[in-house]
Amino acid sequence: MRYPPELRRKALDLLAEGEPVKKVALALGLSDQTVYQWRRRHLPHPGRAGHAPPAGADLKAARKHIAELETELAVLRRAMELLRDVVSPKGDSRPST
Repeated sequence: MRYPPELRRKALDLLAEGEPVKKVALALGLSDQTVYQWRRRHLPHPGRAGHAPPAGADLKAARKHIAELETELAVLRRAMELLRDVVSPKGDSRPST
């Protein structure tokens, strides 16, 4: 599921202020797992030395790649929906004799 960037920013801001993941997830109507993933991807980890967010060009390239992958995924999901209506998973497309 894709969430609006504003929702992600709000969750990350609350986490940066020290709010616990479960409280942020409950307050914003998100799953704990989603908030944990956002925290892991976007906030620095005090336990990991040298962890810094990607810089300018790297971040732009990563966002472009992510957008391309999300487009491909959307196309594949739509194709699966269309094929599911056409072909039975058990191969019932042959006429019965």
